[in-house]
Amino acid sequence: MSTTTLKIIALCAMFIDHIGQFFPETPEWFNWIGRISAPIFIYCVVLGIKHTMNKKKYLIRLYLFSLSMAIINMVLNQLFDYTHFYIWNNFFSSLFVVAVVILLLDNFKAKNLFFFIIWQLSTLILCFVLAEKYEVLRLSDPLGTYYFLGSVFGNILFVEGTFLGVVLGAIFYLTLSNRINLIILYSSFSLCFYMLYLKVSNYGNPVIHTYLFPFADYQWMMVFALPFLLLYNGNRGIGLKYIFYIFYPLHLIILYLLAVSRL
Repeated sequence: MSTTTLKIIALCAMFIDHIGQFFPETPEWFNWIGRISAPIFIYCVVLGIKHTMNKKKYLIRLYLFSLSMAIINMVLNQLFDYTHFYIWNNFFSSLFVVAVVILLLDNFKAKNLFFFIIWQLSTLILCFVLAEKYEVLRLSDPLGTYYFLGSVFGNILFVEGTFLGVVLGAIFYLTLSNRINLIILYSSFSLCFYMLYLKVSNYGNPVIHTYLFPFADYQWMMVFALPFLLLYNGNRGIGLKYIFYIFYPLHLIILYLLAVSRL
């Protein structure tokens, strides 16, 4: 199974998942199917940043699309703030941070790690300061504001998938050449995610549930992405480099507008 095939499978699963997100009356199994999409996309980005001939261009492209999606989200949320129905999907931001971390791991230097930590801490402070200072950024849903700023600054805590997506990217990087380790670590990650959900669910904190566990107790179903990852044959396929970059924002805009038109 080539990279192109993996991306198409992930795109289909993501589209079904987002239908379930924007139209709550759809069956819950729409979201079950969607759990496999993010891991596959992260896996493809790990492969992409590892093998690309121009890593700088790869990172810039991911960041620019992340920034564009963040602006689109903010504009839509401001326009339809009165509905209290928000869009904060921006997986480009997660993939950008994952790609940065993979570069750090691939060419590890203490100096680079130091700069990364400073970058993350300083932008974390900036996110809080700007969210409080500039009213234009504020929404009735404060989480949307932080996701916007997190995408702008590439902060690991305020991107879709949070730091857990980055951890998953590191797992994929460390197991690229060993499928047994991939099976063990990825399965363990999925199980730990579920166990963590059971642990924090006792607190009943809506912020924790929205931030870390937006998909309740079925996020563990991402383990079903594993067979597709194991079928990867090392081939790139026919490419279709920009299919995800174009389809992702386009389908989200359409689904969101359809959803708010029904409110």
